[in-house]
Amino acid sequence: MRTITIDPITRLEGHGKISIFLDEAGDVENAYLQIPELRGFEKFSEGRRAEDMPQITSRICGVCPVAHHIAATKALDAAFHVDPPLAAKKLRELLYCGYIIYDHILHFYFLGGPDFVVGPEAPAAKRNILGVIEKAGLDVAKDVIKHRAYGQKITAILGGKATHPVCGLPGGVSKGLVKNEVTDIKDMITSCNTFAKFTLQLFDDIVLKNKTYVDIIRSDPYTLKTYNVGLVDKQNKVNFYDGLIRVTDQEANEVEKFDAKDYTKHIAEKVEEWSYMKYPYLKSIGWHGLQDGKKSGIYRVGPLGRLNAAEGMATPQAEKEYKRMFDTLGGKPVNSTLAFHWARLIELLYATERAKELIEDSDITSTHIRNPVNTPGAGIGVVEAARGTLIHDYKLDKNGLVEKANLIVATTNNAGAITMSVRDAAKGVIRKGIVNDGLLNKVEMAFRAYDPCFGCATHTLPGGMPLTVNIYDYKKNLSKTISRN
Repeated sequence: MRTITIDPITRLEGHGKISIFLDEAGDVENAYLQIPELRGFEKFSEGRRAEDMPQITSRICGVCPVAHHIAATKALDAAFHVDPPLAAKKLRELLYCGYIIYDHILHFYFLGGPDFVVGPEAPAAKRNILGVIEKAGLDVAKDVIKHRAYGQKITAILGGKATHPVCGLPGGVSKGLVKNEVTDIKDMITSCNTFAKFTLQLFDDIVLKNKTYVDIIRSDPYTLKTYNVGLVDKQNKVNFYDGLIRVTDQEANEVEKFDAKDYTKHIAEKVEEWSYMKYPYLKSIGWHGLQDGKKSGIYRVGPLGRLNAAEGMATPQAEKEYKRMFDTLGGKPVNSTLAFHWARLIELLYATERAKELIEDSDITSTHIRNPVNTPGAGIGVVEAARGTLIHDYKLDKNGLVEKANLIVATTNNAGAITMSVRDAAKGVIRKGIVNDGLLNKVEMAFRAYDPCFGCATHTLPGGMPLTVNIYDYKKNLSKTISRN
């Protein structure tokens, strides 16, 4: 048996490798996505002051710190039995829109988009932002940089920092908005809305008008029929900040809808020996291995999962694009993994529209931005990170210290689906032992569509990992070796 290893995999957040096993005929017998890194945030959160959690957990990832910050803050709202003022909720959601704007722009232009803008089998040196600039033009590159910066400026104004916000407090936020900040944010959002529509048109021109690309999107190697999960509002429309968790099946039927505090009744986690990621699944269906279909409890989250799980978008421009995507790709649900890219751009448009609604809301400049907390207990906070549903679950002691923490991040929720997508793509594109850089990139495209963040996702269930420590004396002689398996 021949083994092909892609190590490291590229254009993602975190680290990972893919091991592909070929049979005697040179066809793929199996393929595994392996995550060799471990982030122990759940364990070393224990004993910390609860109010520090929004800052501690935002350090899990430099790409999606806002998501962890707000999920942690919402968990503390629940743990301290306090409902934030309406203005605080709107300020948090506006901050969140800024994050979605810069994050979705990052993925399309820097990480996932090059596979389409430049081409999946283009030379590796071209499959990056430089290749995108060469293909789309320098003016487009300037707009990409400008509008990513606008998203981060919005988070800096509201959150105190562009990357690791410090505004979230149990019961509210630490600062409000003043008049000149409202004006600045409004101008940036207007520009971002125009850029989001431009990016959708770019996707239309380069991808949807290219039959080869559309055929790849619809092909079997990139099709996975799983359940879909996402937060929805009272009208079952996509909501990033709040709502109920809705589950739909492979035919777009609602299966479950539940409050975040009840997630343990609906979601369980499985451990596999080859990875430090956990594999969540629906309890009502059960774990039946890495397979799709109605008998498998594996589900997908993130842009495509959210749009499949919802019944529409809550803003008019995004709703129009939502309907166009499903009409173009054959109706709901869309099971084409590469359609994540289109769904992500629809969400980018939605974030700009929703941000405009929020910045023009009269409550947004209210000075009533925090309510007093009560006796500490247990709390669960859920938001929709750019990559999908994010759950923070804390148990506090009577002094407000963290006794236990559990985090199920978006990429963990997608772990089973990503692993199957990599396997199916490998089986679909590698035949008779013929392997080249372009084909291996097509395998990577399967995980890249999910915009995974393995830095967030890797938490081993027992809280330990293999470790060897060598201790040297002052003369650099090996004094002692300590191992843990």
